[in-house]
Amino acid sequence: MNAILTIAQRDLNKLLRDPVRLLSTFIFPFIFMAALGTTMQASLGSRAGFDFIAFVFTGVYGQTLFQSAAMGLISLIEDRQNDFSQEIFVAPISRFSIVLGKIVGETLVALPQGLAILAFAFVLRVPLGLPQLGAMLAAGLVICLLGAAFGLLVLSNLSSQRAAQQVFPFILLPQFFLAGVFTPLQGLPWYLDILSRLSPMRYAVDLARNAFYIGNADAPLVVLESATMNLAITGALFAVCFTVGTVLFVRAERNR
Repeated sequence: MNAILTIAQRDLNKLLRDPVRLLSTFIFPFIFMAALGTTMQASLGSRAGFDFIAFVFTGVYGQTLFQSAAMGLISLIEDRQNDFSQEIFVAPISRFSIVLGKIVGETLVALPQGLAILAFAFVLRVPLGLPQLGAMLAAGLVICLLGAAFGLLVLSNLSSQRAAQQVFPFILLPQFFLAGVFTPLQGLPWYLDILSRLSPMRYAVDLARNAFYIGNADAPLVVLESATMNLAITGALFAVCFTVGTVLFVRAERNR
């Protein structure tokens, strides 16, 4: 546990010492929520039968945390290029503890974005009570862990930051639409429905909506699965991505 927290603290300290990165991480979620959410509410809200600003808010919340945690694992490649990863891999601790420390660290790095998005919800007048706020914070933690584990699996065999920066948008961008970040997924054609169910971000976004739409009459129109189902799938995906990703990453380090 000490090793996990020490590695996690290193990643958090790197964020706090980089004010430009801190500022840039908050800009795009606000643009998505303010511009896109307001536009869609004006054009589609009355026909859809629910508040599109709240819908986009929950989608952007889940998508941002998932994407931020996933792309944060690119720092593992930076550590590899600086030989830092090999230095810590010779320590007498489990390889799984080292990688879990990175995942926890990137979770802590991504969570401030979630807090900022929740604060901005009040500016957009999204109704957010204390029960919803607590549920969304808990859901955000789970989403970050899943995103980081997914990022680990993706980059486990990538050799450079440049390759990772090219691959991640290719993998994440289609999930914006397959996960229903901006548009409802009900009524998808069968082939898109299959692709949507294979998208990890879908369950992250739906879990955020489970938390927000607690006791809300709009829930049947926007929520795809129950919170129990989403948590079960998220837990299974995390276990697979974390285990396989760690094995592949450690193997690549050993081969060096």
